[in-house]
Amino acid sequence: MAGPKPGSSATNQKAGGKKKEVKKETGLGLTNKKDENFGEWYSEVVVSGEMIEYYDISGCYILRPWAISIWETMQVFFDAEIKKMKIKNCYFPLFVSPGVLQREKDHIEGFAPEVAWVTKSGESDLEVPIAIRPTSETVMYPYYSKWIRGHRDLPLKLNQWCNVVRWEFSHPTPFIRSREFLWQEGHTAFATKDEADTEVLEILELYRRIYEEYLAIPVIKGKKSEMEKFAGGLYTTSVEAFIPNTGRGIQGATSHCLGQNFAKMFEINFENDKGEKAMVWQNSWAYSTRTIGVMVMVHGDDKGLVLPPKVASVQVIIVPVPYKDADTQGIFDACSATLDTLTDAGIRAEVDSRDNYSPGWKYSHWEMKGVPLRIEIGPKDLANNQVRAVRRDNSAKKDIPRDSLVEQVKELLESIQQSLFDAAKVKRDTCIQVINTWEEFTEALSQKKMILAPWCDEEEVEKDVKTRTKGEMGAAKTLCSPFDQPALPEGTKCFASGKPAKKWSYWGRSY
Repeated sequence: MAGPKPGSSATNQKAGGKKKEVKKETGLGLTNKKDENFGEWYSEVVVSGEMIEYYDISGCYILRPWAISIWETMQVFFDAEIKKMKIKNCYFPLFVSPGVLQREKDHIEGFAPEVAWVTKSGESDLEVPIAIRPTSETVMYPYYSKWIRGHRDLPLKLNQWCNVVRWEFSHPTPFIRSREFLWQEGHTAFATKDEADTEVLEILELYRRIYEEYLAIPVIKGKKSEMEKFAGGLYTTSVEAFIPNTGRGIQGATSHCLGQNFAKMFEINFENDKGEKAMVWQNSWAYSTRTIGVMVMVHGDDKGLVLPPKVASVQVIIVPVPYKDADTQGIFDACSATLDTLTDAGIRAEVDSRDNYSPGWKYSHWEMKGVPLRIEIGPKDLANNQVRAVRRDNSAKKDIPRDSLVEQVKELLESIQQSLFDAAKVKRDTCIQVINTWEEFTEALSQKKMILAPWCDEEEVEKDVKTRTKGEMGAAKTLCSPFDQPALPEGTKCFASGKPAKKWSYWGRSY
């Protein structure tokens, strides 16, 4: 565990100091405030909360156990759900030959600037350089064409949990934009478009559940514009989150219908039940460790991380608070008994029994790491056969009798999970602004809003909006057209072109 930072009240405190000093102590604080300097705050909180460590290659990060445990919780949920859908896990190589990579022109054009190449082996140059996968369509589909022959070979539904490399040169940010990241990528092939369309939305619903049910983050389901869709695909759906502090949308996860484009390039044909030759319909879909970054940005505060109980690897931290002359052994025994009771009930709990740190230092440490609930046991609690529970999300304190411990802790954890979602939704909703004109649009943009606007759905107009809004903060673009469309009164004009509007779209700056 990290020791106290120099200059924090934890290091200034003398061992065995007065009771009052121990109680007041905060220690370990962040030097940046979320509302004042968001970027610096974020970089500091992911390191101080022991989620990541910076690495000596720019844009790459070490994911520490505190972060990986969150990833594993989401993985357990998602993996079980896709298995119910009869999707099977596999693993394809990391390397791609250039010939295959370049087969789908739109696709490679979309990814070309980010592809990393292996050009040497030891001292000798490779005859043909080898690419490292930025995504695996071109790695997998030559083999789909080999394995799919007739309609009985369909559907083919595979997923892999792996890493991908995209050599980003824009501003790298832990979890949000990194040169290597972990993800799952599903690749499926069907006989009909209907089956493909149905699966796109089933997977998108799982992504919504990851964000809303696990990470307690509200998202909007919608369809990407032609300009923003997956390179080489037919259409892209996504779940979109929003970061109120920066006024930026963030694509949470994507579920693409690839249509028959890749089937054509990779000759993935089958003989249908009428004995005719046909091309398959394909989907691909992915979510990545970016999810964790969105969670930190949405819920974190000036004390550090705030973890939703469903994904926290430690849901309850138990801290003994022995005063001078107190029954120290009795307090430690009560902590152990509390741990056993909670653990037996399936609650992820730990005791911090380190004797070289004061209780105040421990409070700050576990607040920094975002543990949802702290249980303190001191002499008074021991005497009253109770524990004191303190919530991380709102600092509310509650004394809980030992005989109703499990029930009340479970209720508190459920309440924290729901409160985090509700608070995030209120914050997000106050940032959404419905506009009708260009003037309203630029005003809302300057106020860091997520903008819902009537749009003519033309690519040229979208390009024009990007050009007209370019500036220090970056250009505005479409985030998605929500599936949940408000009524569009007859005669409504596009906010940017004045042409008849075809639909409502969300616009804003984005990560």
